[in-house]
Amino acid sequence: MEQGHELTQIAIVVSVALLCGLFLGRLRQPAIVGYILAGVVLGPSALGFVEDRDQINLLAELGVLLLLFSIGMELDVSDFRSVLKFAAIGTGLQITIATTVILLLTWPLGWPWERGVLIGFGIALSSTAVTIKLLEDVGEIKSEVGRRAIAILIAQDLAIVPMMLFIAALAPDQTITIKDVLPLIGSVLILAGLLWFLGRKGKIKLPLRELARNQSDLIAVSAVALCFAAAAVSGLFGMSTAYGAFLAGLLLGNSTDRKLMLRSTLPIQGLLLMVFFLSIGLLIDLGFIWDNLGEIILMLLIVTLGKTAMNVGILRFLKEPWPRAWLGGVALGQVGEFSFVLIALGLSVGALDDEGYRLFVAVIALSLIISPLWLDSARRIERLAVHVDTLRDLMTRLYPLATARTQQSIAWTLVKRQQIAERHAKALPESLADDQPVSRPRGDDKAQS
Repeated sequence: MEQGHELTQIAIVVSVALLCGLFLGRLRQPAIVGYILAGVVLGPSALGFVEDRDQINLLAELGVLLLLFSIGMELDVSDFRSVLKFAAIGTGLQITIATTVILLLTWPLGWPWERGVLIGFGIALSSTAVTIKLLEDVGEIKSEVGRRAIAILIAQDLAIVPMMLFIAALAPDQTITIKDVLPLIGSVLILAGLLWFLGRKGKIKLPLRELARNQSDLIAVSAVALCFAAAAVSGLFGMSTAYGAFLAGLLLGNSTDRKLMLRSTLPIQGLLLMVFFLSIGLLIDLGFIWDNLGEIILMLLIVTLGKTAMNVGILRFLKEPWPRAWLGGVALGQVGEFSFVLIALGLSVGALDDEGYRLFVAVIALSLIISPLWLDSARRIERLAVHVDTLRDLMTRLYPLATARTQQSIAWTLVKRQQIAERHAKALPESLADDQPVSRPRGDDKAQS
């Protein structure tokens, strides 16, 4: 009976997540926002339908593993080479500026430098899933804006691997030794070497298709099995398991059977993407958000506006025209899903305490949720800026009905004042009126002189 109860719980959770995803999709919002909201509703801080934090964390780790695997599969190194320099410089500037700004704030805030590095890394990242959905909705996914934004997202996804390895070596009271640094250096060198090899070699041939005898179900299982095998090997050598999953996806994504692999594993990727964002929603504490609402909203505004301004400035520095820099900077203005991974890793190594973890989980989740609204508002501001010359024009376009009524009220008030002045002038005695000085226009005075 207990097992049947657990299966019922899983069925209800998946059904609610699906309904929320479909509902948000009907509103032209990313389905992942619906998954997060479903997790919030079903989590311990709302209905309490799911309360086991250990199971939630296990789901999140599994989702991270498959998320990195799917990103590796979608990365075509040959296509990425044409915008490699642009993406590398843009991503490098994002990480450098965000981390530097947060490190400068660590002293007045009383944070350890490890937390500054961790938060700087997290803020620099954008959401691949949300940005692609937003660009698709506005019809820019295949334009130059979409192409360059996706290039930066790919570079960020590549940067997440050394970020995770660097944070894993951090601990506030631990001295970093050569033994701790070697896995980091080795991982970066392996990734760089693999990218160089795939860029020079082109598509590689893997025997999975022949071994599976062209059966789509076996191909999907073989691909996922390769993901977990690479993750296990990576873990045995002291590196992140997600790093191994990413390398496995990178190999499959640059093989001759890339399209077949993507098509076969797409349902699995969609399911595990839902699991990952659902687990994030389950971790959100509504009581904590309510108790710290002012601080969270302030941080959300600072992060959203500051990151958007940073992105726009970087794209303008890279010689992007203003319209493309504005749209690309806003689309990349949210905090990414891998920021959850970084802060969870920071919590495990002691670079972040539990209260800080809950605070930044709330900020990142809200950043993902409001990103469609922020893009829509930014596009409206852009359209207004083309036609607006004065504050009056801006108010008329933003609030046409209220502005018209205000103008009517002002005109009516002026007419009434003029009528009152005329009635007062007629009521004055003639002798008093004759004693009044005659005002003469300045032009007449100049003419007489």
